[in-house]
Amino acid sequence: MAQSKNYYSNTRRDIIQYIPANAKVVLEIGCGNGNFGAMLKEKGVAVWGVEYAPGPAAEASAKLNRVLKGDIEEIYGQLPDKTFDAIVCNDVLEHLNDPGALLAHLKAKLTDGGIVVCSIPNVRYFRVLWDYLVNKNWDYTEDGILDRTHKRFFTYKSIQKLFKEQGYCVRSIKGINRTKSLKPVFWNILLLGAVSDTRYLQFVVVAALGECCPAK
Repeated sequence: MAQSKNYYSNTRRDIIQYIPANAKVVLEIGCGNGNFGAMLKEKGVAVWGVEYAPGPAAEASAKLNRVLKGDIEEIYGQLPDKTFDAIVCNDVLEHLNDPGALLAHLKAKLTDGGIVVCSIPNVRYFRVLWDYLVNKNWDYTEDGILDRTHKRFFTYKSIQKLFKEQGYCVRSIKGINRTKSLKPVFWNILLLGAVSDTRYLQFVVVAALGECCPAK
């Protein structure tokens, strides 16, 4: 199956801001060819990666401190406990058979005060919603929200539920890659604010262990 040219090479500069400034060791699951982690290494961070695709994993191995090759749901046990100040999943959870189970396993890999940062596609994005409700289509694509390899689909509400069910405190959840179209604005006015989430292509969730204030 063909993938877009930047499927494994996206740098995801929009996620860097969510990594704590004092993080010393970071794990990126689904690290692709290592471009995101390479940016963190420039800041003095030690970066581990996990990548399923052999080619990109080989490229990442030349850029990061260590890269594990394989399916994270099968090899998470190879990761050391209490090691990572941040674990990053850039558009990964939707590809997994059981994202909740993986999040549960990852808790042991975090240092005290460590966080999980995940970028997750929004299935209620207005273009997907319009195509489904108005055009009656649900067509899979080579990438994007309806990527053929996606096994799970998430909304703002279900993302919070996923993390809370696994014992995480959701510190924040924010929409990113907002559409420039005015359609969601009009929808939101007509529906009294009920569809404000449809403006965003993805959400970024920052979660930690323990109790905290409600998500922002």
